[in-house]
Amino acid sequence: MKKTIRIAKLELSTLFYSPIAWFLLIVFIFQVALGYTETMEQYEMSKQIYNGFGFLSYNIFSSGMGGLLSAILSKLYLYIPLITMGLMSRETSSGTIKLLYSSPVKVREIVFGKFVSMMVYSLFLIGVLVLFMIAGAITIPHFEWPLMFSGLLGIYLLLCAYSAIGLFMSCLTSYQVVAAISTFVLFAALSYVGDMWQDKDVLRDLTYSLAFPGRAEKMIGGLITTRDVAYFLVIIYIFLGLAIYKLRGARESKPVLLRIGQYTFIVVSAIAIGYLTSRLGYIGYYDASATKANTLSENAQKILKETGDAPLEITYYDNFLDRTYSQAAPDRRNSNMELWEPYLRFKPDMHFKYVYYYDSVVDPYLYKAIKGMTLRELVEKRTKGFKVDAASLMTPEQVRKIIDLGPEQRRLVMHVKYKDRSTFLRVFNDNQFWPSETETMAALKRMMMPLPRIAFLDGGFERTIDKVGDRDYETLTTRVSFRYALINQGFDVFSVTPDKELPTDVAALVIADPKKDFSLEELSRIQRYIDAGGNLLIAGEPGKQAVLNPLLKGLGVQMTGGMLVQKSRDYSPTLVLPYLQSAAGAFSRTLQNDLEDSARVSMPSAAGLVYDSTGPFTVRPLLMTDPKVSWNKQGQLVTDSAEIVYAPEAGDERRAFATALSLTRKVGGKEQRIVVTSDADFISNAELNRNNVRTDNFRFNTGIFGWFSYGVFPIDTSRPRSKDNRLRLSSGGVLALKVIYLGVLPGFFLVFGTVLLIRRKRK
Repeated sequence: MKKTIRIAKLELSTLFYSPIAWFLLIVFIFQVALGYTETMEQYEMSKQIYNGFGFLSYNIFSSGMGGLLSAILSKLYLYIPLITMGLMSRETSSGTIKLLYSSPVKVREIVFGKFVSMMVYSLFLIGVLVLFMIAGAITIPHFEWPLMFSGLLGIYLLLCAYSAIGLFMSCLTSYQVVAAISTFVLFAALSYVGDMWQDKDVLRDLTYSLAFPGRAEKMIGGLITTRDVAYFLVIIYIFLGLAIYKLRGARESKPVLLRIGQYTFIVVSAIAIGYLTSRLGYIGYYDASATKANTLSENAQKILKETGDAPLEITYYDNFLDRTYSQAAPDRRNSNMELWEPYLRFKPDMHFKYVYYYDSVVDPYLYKAIKGMTLRELVEKRTKGFKVDAASLMTPEQVRKIIDLGPEQRRLVMHVKYKDRSTFLRVFNDNQFWPSETETMAALKRMMMPLPRIAFLDGGFERTIDKVGDRDYETLTTRVSFRYALINQGFDVFSVTPDKELPTDVAALVIADPKKDFSLEELSRIQRYIDAGGNLLIAGEPGKQAVLNPLLKGLGVQMTGGMLVQKSRDYSPTLVLPYLQSAAGAFSRTLQNDLEDSARVSMPSAAGLVYDSTGPFTVRPLLMTDPKVSWNKQGQLVTDSAEIVYAPEAGDERRAFATALSLTRKVGGKEQRIVVTSDADFISNAELNRNNVRTDNFRFNTGIFGWFSYGVFPIDTSRPRSKDNRLRLSSGGVLALKVIYLGVLPGFFLVFGTVLLIRRKRK
């Protein structure tokens, strides 16, 4: 050990008595400082506009979208080869290697000593990053130090692995430039090998397991696993072992077969260690993020635990003719498995299968492009471009014998089996595409319990769940490609008619915008449902007060006459944007966060609601208008010829009006829950696709139905808000950071290194 440490000291003195180490250190400081100061300047400017941020520690340092550590990770390979290129090649080219061989020093002590010197130099680079984190801790209250240490560990292990590779490459040649170039090439190969041959079953897992920087990215994101740590240690073990045997081969004369056996032993033992440390169920995890963002929520963990020892079988059905095919194609399997890793951590007995087939799809552009071609001809044409063997695809007849994918529009879908039950886990038409923790857990839980069912009254004139028109409800209820649709959040939805007795085994009944008066018999059926304690959503519309007020009277609620208007330069005066109230925030943690952010819900046409607080129900407002800009307008409303003005002499009334109410009471030992709204469009297809104003309709609607299910669905996978959401930095502070990190710090090391080198040269 003493000899190893002495060699490390000598190597460090040689390293720092040469310009290259100081030059690279100064360049590294300047590069990091430039990225950090630019980021902080952008945040300081944004602070003048926005009241607060979230996850500042992560976004500034760890985010894969511009975080400091993530940005540096992609540049580290530029530094190490220039340092390691002379570790052994310098000894060989100068002849000092013969002195080392003839000295009482073992080869492994030489290799370990050189490697330890690189470990120390890597600590200098880590120390530079720590200096910037100290500035982050000063300017960001509740700075996430554990997250930072996780990222530093990942970068340090990567530097050490790079150093081991560079040391080995330096053993292969006496030319330093050749050693540096060879190291660059090997780094590039290890960076891109994870994308190679991913469509080949035999090579897919092997090449993906060799991928290099992705391991450190997870640690930068805050997740430390024994598998990733072991991976870096195995890489170090391989290349240090190969370096030792290479140098021994130059010093000792041994049979070729023995040398091959030694190299084989290093590689085989490394593969065995890597296999043992990556077995599911034997991997240790540590989530360094403050909100445990890399770990499944407690609710999700509980659901997985409830599955017991019964395995889960997940089958991907991927239609070659659909646009979603490439997302689960053979070359994407390993990247898809990364999505399942958080679940496999708690449920290792999950098994995955892939079924590739072709069948007709709901895509008019595709059929326009292949007019006159049969499906088989189209497949043969596309397989040439995708380089897919047509024989590997099931025909429509074959796949239909296994499963009916028509209701799923023959898109990419996952079929989940648990015991003797099964369900679909879908993908969605949004940027995230894959199901989140919420949708995944909803799919699992719906196989383990009776589902909450939502019945929509359909007497022929109400809003319906199966139409895509602007005013109907297909988006929220039954659209398979929409993430927030009730069927993707754990609910079952169906229609009922008022000419029959209403079901009582439902989570809620929805009556949305009836356009004709209910008959006495229909009113009687609805009243019996209410009297039995059934949950209910009643959504009215201005001008239909006479239809709903008789029904609402028994609840102690009435819709006011007239129509609410809201003054706006950009939007129609009939578009009212009421604010969430505390009762709505109680529906879910997400809505509570939105309540604190003064979130609003869009209602294109609404009336006011008044209620009797002395009745049998406890009534709480869910949405309230802003009296500063809105009022109740009486009389005929003309919006296209004159500006809407407040006219109290015409009966207009300016005050805060409720547009949604919650009603509760105890019936039969349970709490009956009713929601009344004065607008039926807030759930409509058009409003859920509105993008010209920021609204909270998605979450508010989901929160209502979650309230009806007593919190069973949707699955709450939300996490607490971050505490590091303020930035104590002014424009003067940004200038100070630039002076210190772009001027003083690199200048100090430049002067210190120059003086040291000059004094060394004089001696």
